[in-house]
Amino acid sequence: MPQPQPSRAEEGPLTQAERTALSDRRMFEAAIELINEFGTRKMTLKEIGERAGYSRGLASYRFGSKDGLLRELFGRFDMRWKEHLGERLQGKRGIEAIRAGIHAQRDFFRREPNYLRAMYLLWYESLGHESDIRSALSDHHAIYRKDARQWAEAGIADGDISSTIDPEQFAVRYCSFMFGTIYQWLVDADALDIDGLFADYEKQIMTILRTGV
Repeated sequence: MPQPQPSRAEEGPLTQAERTALSDRRMFEAAIELINEFGTRKMTLKEIGERAGYSRGLASYRFGSKDGLLRELFGRFDMRWKEHLGERLQGKRGIEAIRAGIHAQRDFFRREPNYLRAMYLLWYESLGHESDIRSALSDHHAIYRKDARQWAEAGIADGDISSTIDPEQFAVRYCSFMFGTIYQWLVDADALDIDGLFADYEKQIMTILRTGV
């Protein structure tokens, strides 16, 4: 019979590393809440620290500046998305990888709506000025297009995708659908039937990829 696991209290006090990880997590969660409520411009490190339940200066001490915290948040979001997508891509290539990518984005709306909204507000607000976030966003768009292009190239090589498909153009259209959908969802989430929208896109794109028309 399995033995009950000891509670956190029974295990003893948190280590310094555990306390740091906990405070970081709470501050990132607070930052996500504040971005969703007010955007990035009106958010301050002072507010982040206080909403997370810590002193006014802890966020400044930990991250140095608001841009420093936003860069950390960007990195965490990127890692979370890569893990989410990677789970669905395991062992898949070509047309099945494209299908998995569609499902991954659809499911991310359900699984991480607050994170998704905060990150895209952060990204879109960064477009108005030069910043590390804007530069990173440009790099990530290039990576997303590269992934989609490679999926199409593999599908053509496997004979599952029509040779008349241009992988580069497919990648641009694929990313346009994804980012365009996210943008419309940010503006008015209630106006979109995400499941229906993604099901319709998947049906259409699979036909186009297989037939070339």
